[in-house]
This record gives sequence, structure tokens and C-alpha cells, in this order.
Amino acid sequence: MNMIYMLIGFSILLALLFLLAFFWASKSGQHDDLFTPGVRVLFEEEEPQGTRNEEKSDEDHSGR
Repeated sequence: MNMIYMLIGFSILLALLFLLAFFWASKSGQHDDLFTPGVRVLFEEEEPQGTRNEEKSDEDHSGR
């Protein structure tokens, strides 16, 4: 029975730590822009030119 009281105490302490981390993140601006990260996933970035040549050379070797 004593173990349950100890686990309840640890869980309350852990919940308070997560709550403090949430308030710290909100205060530091982590949740200011919720739109841009979701849209950024949809648009691909241009590949550097060096990686295209490497992909072609890998395809040439795999066709043997």
C-alpha cells in the first residue's frame, strides 16, 4: 500500500515538471507560429546539384 502512495507522489511530481516545461515553452515562443511548420512539410526543397549526379551514378551501377 505504501508503494501506491509513493507512485502517486512521483506521478504528481512528473506532471508538475511537464506542466512547467509547457509553460516555459509557451513563454519562450515555441507555440507562436503553428501554421508554417505544417506547410513547410508539403513543399520540397531543391536538391543540391551534387546529389543528382551521385544518384545517377548509383543507378548506373545497380543496372549491371
